[in-house]
Amino acid sequence: MTPIRMRIGRGGRGRLSARILASQLVILALTGAIGFVLFAFAQRSALDRTYEERAVGIARTAAADPQIRRAMQYGDGGAVVQTAAERIRRASGASYVVVIDLHGVRHSHPMPRLVGSPVAEPIVVVDGRTHVGTDQGATGRSANGKAPLYGPTGKLVGEVSVGIPERHVLDELWRELPTFGLYAAIATALGAAAAYLLARRLKRTTFGLELEEIAGLLQDREAMLHGIREGVVAFAPDGRITVVNDEARRLLGLGNALGRTVEQVLPDGRLRRALDGTLSGTDVSVLTDEHCLVVNRMPVTLHGRELGAVVTVRDRTELVGLLRELDSVRGLTDALRAQQHEFTNRMHTLAGLLDIGEYDDAYEFAVGAAGAGQALSESVRKRIGNSLMVGLIVAKTTVAAERGVRIVLTDDSALGQDPPHLHRLLTIAGNLLDNAVDAAGEGPRPAGGREVRLTLTESSHEVRVRVADTGPGVPPDSAESIFEDGWSTRPERGTARRGLGLALVHRLVQRHGGTVTVSEGPGAVFTVVLPLPDTAQVPHGAPGGAPHGALFTTALPVGGER
Repeated sequence: MTPIRMRIGRGGRGRLSARILASQLVILALTGAIGFVLFAFAQRSALDRTYEERAVGIARTAAADPQIRRAMQYGDGGAVVQTAAERIRRASGASYVVVIDLHGVRHSHPMPRLVGSPVAEPIVVVDGRTHVGTDQGATGRSANGKAPLYGPTGKLVGEVSVGIPERHVLDELWRELPTFGLYAAIATALGAAAAYLLARRLKRTTFGLELEEIAGLLQDREAMLHGIREGVVAFAPDGRITVVNDEARRLLGLGNALGRTVEQVLPDGRLRRALDGTLSGTDVSVLTDEHCLVVNRMPVTLHGRELGAVVTVRDRTELVGLLRELDSVRGLTDALRAQQHEFTNRMHTLAGLLDIGEYDDAYEFAVGAAGAGQALSESVRKRIGNSLMVGLIVAKTTVAAERGVRIVLTDDSALGQDPPHLHRLLTIAGNLLDNAVDAAGEGPRPAGGREVRLTLTESSHEVRVRVADTGPGVPPDSAESIFEDGWSTRPERGTARRGLGLALVHRLVQRHGGTVTVSEGPGAVFTVVLPLPDTAQVPHGAPGGAPHGALFTTALPVGGER
């Protein structure tokens, strides 16, 4: 079967991926810039903490200076504190080293004019701990650290406040920012490359379609799938069901099938083999409990890629029933035409006997011709009590006689007036007789003539139908396959579709817990056994039962083919 090859127009191709790529690049640029700024602020805070700790370290060094400690406790230092503090400031690179007594009076300062003046803020080291922060002092903004100052005797005599200029922090930050910027640029470039690859992948996945086109296709698909009168089932390459419309659910009896395989939703049989592709060919006929279906499976490819398969299912139940009925009517018409021809010949013979005055011979001829049909009906009625079955056998016998085949009802046949499974028996017997007549009419004429033997028996626990013919028999190793839908050894006949009769018989028998067997021949023998309705057991795995008068029990006319 030729695969379905989808073609997508190239109009506007690439615009979706370009928009996605542009959006991602903008997002990457914004996030990179925001991240860079946040990282700069974080690094600035980290540098502030580092320089504050340095300031505290310098303050501790100054607080540990013996000259400053002795001078602050005993007050005999004069300019000693200023000299020692300035020496430490210049050595450490701090902006100021200020020694303050407990009254808040400065004893050192890089601006000599402020020595001896009080500070505005209170003394914070009275708790005996160091303190850090930022300070907007006379020398500008600085990272500040304060340490308690103890005299030689261990008495708290003041504090040492040290500041490192803010410009040192900013200089350090500006030296580090290019490295941070490089990292941010590399991350942005990698993100852009990933965005480009993602955009290309999306373009391949969507086959170059725009978002609006994808939405339109989805709307069109939903309208089409649920509006057509054919069942549609789509399969992914791995066999999972991806699409199933309402008509397919109705015809196939599929429930929640999406995402599952056909093996998980249908039992083994011809229907499942037709859906999964095991059965190849076009217009594969499948007979279910309620429908006669025509199944077609087509693989789908796009740009050389296997996308799975699409299965269409058509309901041919009414059409097949009408075609089979039409074919039966044509057969009956041919039989009536032949009987009319034979009747005309008899009338000509009778008229000739009357013309030549052979009245006795004419009477005997007329009585014999009139009694032949009555004798057939009476012989059948002796063994079959139901009038519908009698009419079926007589009609089949008459039609078969026109084809040179004799149908014989065996002496051991016995069927009551109201037998169980009557409508099913009519369908089963009619199909088996038609098959047997077709088979017996083939090939050279046997010595005993072409014959079909019918046996109908009814017991306390079962009804048995046996049909034997003098035809060539069932081909070797075909005893199982002959009951599959569409199996036939002969070409199509007229309007009727071959390969449904035995499948119908098998399904009816299996549905009601019976058995059907066949011999391989020469001369096929079909035997059907149906248990009585109150003892029937539907075998495990058989199709579920249907109410009396189910579709294929009554809708299709009596008749069938191998």
